[in-house]
Amino acid sequence: MASTIKNQAARRAEVRKAAEQPQSLFAANWRSWLLAALLIAGVVVAVLHWGDVKKFAALVAHAQPIWLLAAAAAQVLTYVALAIEWTLVLRMAKCRGPFGKLLGLTVAKHFADQMVPTAGMSGNVVLVDRLREISGSRPVALAALIMTVIAYYASYGVASLLALLLLWIHGQTSWVVIGLISASLGLSAGVPTLALWLHRKGAKAIPAWLRQIRTVCELFEMIKEAPTRLVRNTRLIGELTLLNCAGFALDGLTMLFCLFSLGVYVPFGIAFGAFILASIVVTLGPIPMGLGSFEAVSIGMLRAMGVPFEAALSATLLFRGYTLWVPLIPGMFAARRQLRRKKR
Repeated sequence: MASTIKNQAARRAEVRKAAEQPQSLFAANWRSWLLAALLIAGVVVAVLHWGDVKKFAALVAHAQPIWLLAAAAAQVLTYVALAIEWTLVLRMAKCRGPFGKLLGLTVAKHFADQMVPTAGMSGNVVLVDRLREISGSRPVALAALIMTVIAYYASYGVASLLALLLLWIHGQTSWVVIGLISASLGLSAGVPTLALWLHRKGAKAIPAWLRQIRTVCELFEMIKEAPTRLVRNTRLIGELTLLNCAGFALDGLTMLFCLFSLGVYVPFGIAFGAFILASIVVTLGPIPMGLGSFEAVSIGMLRAMGVPFEAALSATLLFRGYTLWVPLIPGMFAARRQLRRKKR
């Protein structure tokens, strides 16, 4: 009798192992495909825009080093702020996450978001996959993703209002600016509301015919797995929003320091307003990474606020170098390490 029970248990274990094997193979395959897509995209972007990279290098060679270092430090702190956000979520969930790993994950996520234009989905895939391994819990990883999205768009609305105020102080408001800010505020209110609604409803949020597609149904049910005590923790959301606001302020400081490095000294409000307006156009526009549109709006806003054209152009190219080209190589290695780590 005992031997029969043991044999049955052994057969059940073999069946479970066989059932899990395709899933693990699929997981390895999708990581390989995503890694390949990211690396290829990185190489293609670098080749197609090699002229911008060379211009950035030339500008760095002639700019004031102290302000270039200040701009670099401001950009590093934006990654630190995001890593702190995830640390707070994991701590609230009673999960441990080494800060060094989370900091490396911020670089990998930024690279994925920039290289594959999928409205942030590629970076979110990397985020959930790695946080799931770090925390040991898929629901906690999903909660971190949902709360990051909510906090980002909430802070985006705050930053947009602040930019409008600063532009008004400098006499640079117009119906175009007000329209862009209004669209940004609508997005800032709509995305968090949608995220919370999807979390509450799960698969019930989609039409019945879509629920017949197993993958789609499982995806929406997976969103519902995120612990409610985390996702609806208003104090934690407030802390994450403040950290995101700090990130926007650091980006504004980066633009300011780029202007300083060229010998152009302007108030913070001018640099911050130009950065936010350019970011709004990139967010609302269809162009991957905002290549061209960001530069056009940033230069136009700086020029309208009295910055000479040459300085506005050079500062914008320096800023894009810090936010796009400099993180390219470390981001490529970080994404490769993050996606391959799970396969070992």
